[in-house]
Amino acid sequence: MTRMACSELKKNLEDEEMLLTGGLKSLLPHVLRRIIRCNRLSISNTSGMAEGYKQANVVILHKSLADDFEKFCHANNGPLPLLYRSQPGDWKCPSLSTDSDIRTDCLQYRRYEHGACTGSLKSLKEYSEQLKDMVTFYLGCSFSFEKAVQKAGIPIRNVEQKCNTSVPCYSISMFHCNLVVTMRPIPESKLEAAVLATSELKEAHGAPIHIGDPGLLGIQDLSKPDYGDPVHFHPGDIPVFWACGVTGVEAIINCRAPLAFTHSPGCMFITDLKNDNVRSLGGVPQVHCISQDPLHFSIVSAEAARKIRTLETLIGIDPGERGILQLQRQGELLRACLAMSHAGSVLVTTGFPTHCGHQPPEENDGPPGALAIAAMLQALEKQVAIVTDQRAMDLNKKIIEEAVQLGILEKPIPLLSYQRESDDSALMFLCENGDPGRPRFDHLVAIERAGMAADGNYYNARKVNIKHLVDPIDELFLAAQTIPGVTTTGVGDGGNELGMGKVKDAVKKHIKNGDVIACDVEADFTVVAGVSNWGGYAMACALYVLRCCEIHERYLRRALGPPRTESRRLWLSALPSVTKEEKLLKTLVQLGVRSGKTASLEMEVDGLPFYDTHSLMIEKLLQEAQQ
Repeated sequence: MTRMACSELKKNLEDEEMLLTGGLKSLLPHVLRRIIRCNRLSISNTSGMAEGYKQANVVILHKSLADDFEKFCHANNGPLPLLYRSQPGDWKCPSLSTDSDIRTDCLQYRRYEHGACTGSLKSLKEYSEQLKDMVTFYLGCSFSFEKAVQKAGIPIRNVEQKCNTSVPCYSISMFHCNLVVTMRPIPESKLEAAVLATSELKEAHGAPIHIGDPGLLGIQDLSKPDYGDPVHFHPGDIPVFWACGVTGVEAIINCRAPLAFTHSPGCMFITDLKNDNVRSLGGVPQVHCISQDPLHFSIVSAEAARKIRTLETLIGIDPGERGILQLQRQGELLRACLAMSHAGSVLVTTGFPTHCGHQPPEENDGPPGALAIAAMLQALEKQVAIVTDQRAMDLNKKIIEEAVQLGILEKPIPLLSYQRESDDSALMFLCENGDPGRPRFDHLVAIERAGMAADGNYYNARKVNIKHLVDPIDELFLAAQTIPGVTTTGVGDGGNELGMGKVKDAVKKHIKNGDVIACDVEADFTVVAGVSNWGGYAMACALYVLRCCEIHERYLRRALGPPRTESRRLWLSALPSVTKEEKLLKTLVQLGVRSGKTASLEMEVDGLPFYDTHSLMIEKLLQEAQQ
């Protein structure tokens, strides 16, 4: 036996002894790679090996495709965080490992020809000639964050399962595919810890891209994963999804390259790099539930959440001394705006005909706030429409036209009316052909909209029945409760507004005439403000804060495509301002829309002067949102 063979045999014996005494978790990466290279392991994946060290997905393709694939990785860095790109024919990766050979150092490989998997291989040495013209990409892997998750006190059960989604990646040239995700069940009490632990590991896919119902990703059945075995759920577990490097395999399949190689699922390349936590520039993440049906959580930075809570505090004063402090529920503004941030289409309603002795009977609290919300939704490229009373269509059409002329709205908003014609009228209005599985709107917002009381009537603050002036738009909010995925928000300042049914007991107890006027129709989220317009301004500001939050913005786009930082100027210009709101109030006065409390045709809302009251509130909200 030669000296070299004896040396290799001694090393192998030492390695086997370490396996018996220390286990795979405690072995150093270079030792594991040598064992894998000698084909001495019978296990099927590298999960848990070389604990604390980064593992990598591997994609090997022809050099003519390499530049575009690198761009594809950068454009979708959630699933494809690029650790290293080799030169053509280079089988080593010096920045990731010493003494490595990509032809032999994965447990198993897959070969792809023209988009089809044509075999599994233990080694790529027989393809050494072809590999001279091929480039290897090493991509971050979620196996790398197992230790961090365990340190956070989160149980790892059977590791993970992988599923295809219906969420498209950002395409580059011939590289295109849907996102692949890994799912891990996490106890609800540990969600925030899981997000925090992984958000700091950007090279291992970072924070989750979805928490909650798998159907929202287009995954129909978690018991039938596309890769791997189903993961067992315990009571109280929530499905949490991270972007997955197998996305790269799907891209290779779709590009139909004549020849390509990848690691086999679970058979990662083990690097010499430690999993050093890198504090996210976006700050510390928080997790908030925004829907129960389907179950859906959102993520936001603690700093953005703090700003929005400050906005909520600012608008929560009671200048009219009506007792609204007793109606407030902390955190409602944040949850409402998170739900709206995820919505693709929003329906807004406003209109409180409190002055039944005047024409028009509407008050000027409501429309400005509704338009502030609509303006920001437009800037965020969401579909938005307004529904109002049939008798007030002409008035609202004029208000919208003026808002466009004043630069408040980018373009006119579709204006709708609703009438009850049959038992399913509300469903037919909200959904395509009345099908709850095909809603036209994801979120409904009522701001200073007359709400139906328990007796079926509508009352102003003075207990005057105004039912003859109000169309039954409440039915849309009631119907929304039966449509999965549709959430609702009510904004009010007196308890008789649509959506305030959530706090009706407090209204009856603390608000004058509350036992009669209290709205009986609930919204999922109830935003209580000293003046309802302030609630609208605060919602616009909160939506701006959320979209400027790196953590939330990444979660919204599923860590796919480039950040939307170039649109920030557009969002900023959509915020309400003292100048815009002053001009809008003058327009309302000219149209005969009066102050709610005094019926005055002056520059006031709810009996409070615009200057030094409403203007000051707008300035405070803007200052908080933009700092």
